[in-house]
Amino acid sequence: MLSRSEQSVLRTYRDYLITPGQMLCFSGQDLKRNQTTLELLTDKNLLVKESFKGGYSLTNAGYSVISESL
Repeated sequence: MLSRSEQSVLRTYRDYLITPGQMLCFSGQDLKRNQTTLELLTDKNLLVKESFKGGYSLTNAGYSVISESL
């Protein structure tokens, strides 16, 4: 079960039509506000933290979640 904040972040990936392996960059207030949630989603293997500041890529598992339940 995903929290509201986790669903919200993953919805952003769906809104931008991000597919597995593609990176989405969060910056400024968006990054600050979502930092903890991004880390939780990374721990759940739904996102991968990239070396680019604020960059997170969607995993296959993350893509399945946004395709099926959001």
